[in-house]
Amino acid sequence: MNLAGLLQMLVMVHVRQIICGSVRFSIPEEQEAGILVGSLSKHFSPPYQLLTQEYLWMDKNTGNFYTTEQKMDREALCPEETKAEECIITHNAIVGPSGDLIQFPVIIEDINDNPPHFENSEIHLSVSEDVTVGTSFLLDDQAQDRDIGRNGELQYHLEGSDGVFSLMVEKGPVIMLVVQRALDRETQDQYQMTLVATDCGSDPLSATVTLTVKVTDVNDNCPSFSSDSPRSVTIPGDSPKDKVVAQVKATDPDLGPNAAIVYSLSPKVSERAKRLFRLDSHTGHIRLTQDLQSDSSEELVLKVLASGHHCPPADTQVTVSVLPTASQELAIKIGFIAEHQNQTMVLPENQPPTVLAVLELGGDSSFKGTSLTIEGEVPFILSPQNGKYLLSTSKPLDYEMKSEYHISVVVHSPSAEGFVSTRSRREIRVLVVDVNDNAPRFLQSHYQLEVEENNQPGMSLLRVTASDADSGRNGRVSYRLGKRTSTIFKMDHVTGQLSVSVSLDREQQDVHTLTVLARDSGSPPLESVATVSIHVLDQNDNAPVFLTPHFIFFIPENIAPLAQVGKVGVADPDKGENGNVDIRVVNSSGPFVVDNTQGTLRCTTNLDRETDDRYELHLLASDNGRPSALTSTARVTVFVEDVNDNQPKVILPNSNLSCLNVSPATMAGTMVTKIYAIDEDSGLNSEITYTIAAREPAQHSSPFWLDSRSGNITLAQSLLGKDLGMHHLFIVVSDGGKPAPLHTTVWVNLLVNETMEPCHLDSVPRSLPYRLAQTPSEAPICEMEERASRSAQVILLVGLGMMLASICLSVVTAVLCLKQKKRRSQQNKRGHIEENEIPLRLKEKYHSDE
Repeated sequence: MNLAGLLQMLVMVHVRQIICGSVRFSIPEEQEAGILVGSLSKHFSPPYQLLTQEYLWMDKNTGNFYTTEQKMDREALCPEETKAEECIITHNAIVGPSGDLIQFPVIIEDINDNPPHFENSEIHLSVSEDVTVGTSFLLDDQAQDRDIGRNGELQYHLEGSDGVFSLMVEKGPVIMLVVQRALDRETQDQYQMTLVATDCGSDPLSATVTLTVKVTDVNDNCPSFSSDSPRSVTIPGDSPKDKVVAQVKATDPDLGPNAAIVYSLSPKVSERAKRLFRLDSHTGHIRLTQDLQSDSSEELVLKVLASGHHCPPADTQVTVSVLPTASQELAIKIGFIAEHQNQTMVLPENQPPTVLAVLELGGDSSFKGTSLTIEGEVPFILSPQNGKYLLSTSKPLDYEMKSEYHISVVVHSPSAEGFVSTRSRREIRVLVVDVNDNAPRFLQSHYQLEVEENNQPGMSLLRVTASDADSGRNGRVSYRLGKRTSTIFKMDHVTGQLSVSVSLDREQQDVHTLTVLARDSGSPPLESVATVSIHVLDQNDNAPVFLTPHFIFFIPENIAPLAQVGKVGVADPDKGENGNVDIRVVNSSGPFVVDNTQGTLRCTTNLDRETDDRYELHLLASDNGRPSALTSTARVTVFVEDVNDNQPKVILPNSNLSCLNVSPATMAGTMVTKIYAIDEDSGLNSEITYTIAAREPAQHSSPFWLDSRSGNITLAQSLLGKDLGMHHLFIVVSDGGKPAPLHTTVWVNLLVNETMEPCHLDSVPRSLPYRLAQTPSEAPICEMEERASRSAQVILLVGLGMMLASICLSVVTAVLCLKQKKRRSQQNKRGHIEENEIPLRLKEKYHSDE
């Protein structure tokens, strides 16, 4: 091989390595068969052949390779790299026409297919009962997960701890069991919980292990004498040595050495008692130290002490009654009828008077006439019957009043001086058994409390307490809520603690009334009921709300000042000052204010639609809540409706002195001129009609015709010789206002003339020879007639004055000239009447040709 070929081969190998280094494929593990993994066609030429086809197979033409029936398990393929970032499987393939061998990696991606697992099925932990709350204990047994990333990241939580223990997980992870409540072995010596490990995969998997915590004992209890420890005993006067007189019994709830009890006699015991009796320090047996040979009765008091480690001794007293030897023949025999244990009768409470036993005196027949009686005030009686005595209760016994009775039965024998009590006696012990005859009683039958709304979920509200006079299970009380109580309230059945799981909303419900039941554990159980009223206090958590975000009102433009425009309703579900809302107008210069007492919008000034036909304003509603007020806004549009308050205004002709030439040759039907008027009102109030009220000259019919709608004046007929001259048309311009239209007037002056010289008028017509008909609107016309009458009177007076002045100055020609000029000046002034006025000499009422 020459040097060039060698270099070419090295370059090709290097390029192929670069290409192979950039070819990487990945696929999640555990895929089904036939899933496309990738293709070599983008990097190499066909054909293609995959050398290993255990997990993948390749299409030799396309270079696509797919999964096979053999699934790829990442944890099995990469057991040493289970927690590594990548599991890479290298595959070999032959590609290209030259059959080049290449390698390419396939990355097996992890999926959450492995649940966490604990090595052991149980975790055992011992905790001393005097451990401090908050103490934590390391749990060495941690779960493992073969997956990686989030699929292998574990979280822990505890189930069934009832709040006694909790978990604290730190980095590492380090799992600590934390004591949340004080422990008492004598109440509960073992807790069994479940430790749950859950991975963080998208479809999380979990594993559990039983966590058992054993509470170990500490010496936190002292001995106490039990109720069945004897208080008094009677022994014969001839009792032998080592006879067991009695056995005292004390108990300590602790265990092992912590519960060890040592019995001893008090140093205050009499010397005779010390000589006669000895006390076993371990068993509590009291024995005689010698044989008794006593012919007289006596009582010896033994004070017994029970001592434990680091505890003050408990004490009890045992009275030993020694009967004389001679009186042994008067023994009291007892035949038990009621239930009894160890010479002690057991009687349930509340039983009606019941026979308990049959008592009989046994002994020497020489003691005839003896009798039995009961000492003291006790609810028991002895009834003689056939030489025997029936012992029975005199009334039902009440365990809650007294749970134990010691009946002292005394033998009486006759003497010369009467019945004398002997020292012979027998003590009978009766235990009263509790029955469930007392229902729990709440401290109060009705609880009331106030809670602000928007409280924290899980908030404790109050604790109810009920007591039960019974004992044991009969007096053990549990609490629950009534069946119809909302599920948002929770009750701890042991402590009576009431809590609410959600935030309360006063606007939805301001008072919650709950029923709480207290039930004992007797059979059958008894229960009592109390009510809890929860008053939810308001917070300012609701902004005022307008009834609509956009109010639209229509008002006439002649609305009176301070008249009502419309209601602007607003609501605030809060209470008190939080729901007291004030409304005001903002961002507007319009003449409107809000009347908060009535909730209305009022107009403050006179309006003019022709100036402003609508107003846009905004209302701001603000409550008086604390610490900060809440607000809301609404938009208001006020449309000003038109009223007929503007007279029509004539634009054409522009003066009553305007004059227009009309040629006699003008053809019939030709529009000669036009009247044009406007009205600033709208709608019907601005619809204008034109009417000819009067004509001059009026000797014959006028050749001119007026269109009442358009104001066009046309030639109705051909002009004749008689039509030559000046024609004056008095036009009334009316609007369509309701109920009364408004009017204005104008003179239209037409000169029919052959010549086309400019037409000019110095004055309007002075009078009209016709009496005009009344218009539909009489009131405005009457007003104009009155003004014309008053003007005529003034003109008459002025005329008389001018006549006197002309007579006085008639001698002098110059004065006459001045008078003539003055008369023309006055006539000119009278001619320039305002456009909208009716001429002064017009006394007749309007008449319309139409």
